[in-house]
Amino acid sequence: MNIDPVSIPNIDDLKAAAKRLEGKIIHTPLLRSDALDTLTGAQVFVKAECLQTTGSFKLRGASNALAMLSDEQRAGGVVACSSGNHAQGVAEAARRLDISATIVMPADSPVIKIARTKRSGATVVLFDRATQDREEIANEIAERENRTFVHPFNNPNVIAGQGTSGLEIVEDLQALGLSVDRVLTPCGGGGLTCGLSISIHDTFPEAKIHTVEPQGFDDFSRSLEAGEILSNETLTGSICDAMLTPEPGALTFEIAKQHCSDGLVVTDASVCEAMRFAFEEFKLVVEPGAAAALAALLDAGQKYQGEVVVIMLSGGNADPELFSKILTGE
Repeated sequence: MNIDPVSIPNIDDLKAAAKRLEGKIIHTPLLRSDALDTLTGAQVFVKAECLQTTGSFKLRGASNALAMLSDEQRAGGVVACSSGNHAQGVAEAARRLDISATIVMPADSPVIKIARTKRSGATVVLFDRATQDREEIANEIAERENRTFVHPFNNPNVIAGQGTSGLEIVEDLQALGLSVDRVLTPCGGGGLTCGLSISIHDTFPEAKIHTVEPQGFDDFSRSLEAGEILSNETLTGSICDAMLTPEPGALTFEIAKQHCSDGLVVTDASVCEAMRFAFEEFKLVVEPGAAAALAALLDAGQKYQGEVVVIMLSGGNADPELFSKILTGE
């Protein structure tokens, strides 16, 4: 599919998004750990988007996209589809702007994600992840109710918003007099990956950007290697619920082809270990999919020795019961 270059966000779009989001999002910290540096031989910085309002980076893209709606679109309301984090981001952004929101969510989404989406005032429509098409449902609602569909990743304004996290990374590293050699980020549909890539490569063009996906759901990695969009065979079967997208978006794939190095794949077991590490070393609650980049870094051992490495902890909306079992090793 040919993508109109005008639809691909650039660094100016990201900077405009950052201005638009001033006072509406948290500038999340870059955290350090001597233990992590010792294990990897690298100088590691952890971007803690699990501390963002609504518990993930998704508020950035949702807030930017909704802020750019016309008065007519705002009056009609929005619809989105999400396993939980984009859902909460859109719901909260809509609440702040007094916009009606309907969110299509998998029935097997963590209860906490559904509850928090409803708490922000959104109407939640549940669907079966294995047998139904969430985008088809969302588009039907958009047409029937005259709502604007806010795609979770295949939307340039969403991507620009997610990229503001990368602008913060650049700002914080430059304040320390450092550049970055490598960035590892969890990747579902690719909105965060693409926003990060644009922001990081504007200042540090030689940095390597790696997608990290769950084993068996590495559609982005396989697509980049094949040079064409490939789908996952199934949409269930990993604890990383936030990353179980069918395939890369046409827009995100086009951007990622220009920016990303080889993709990395992690097992659920590695993800659980990373969640325990984040809790023990940083005292952070990190949901499974959001811990994927840390899992890949820990799996790599000393492979990135001597480098400055940034990893993204993209969300903290862990199901309490699952999180407890993972911490205790049950």
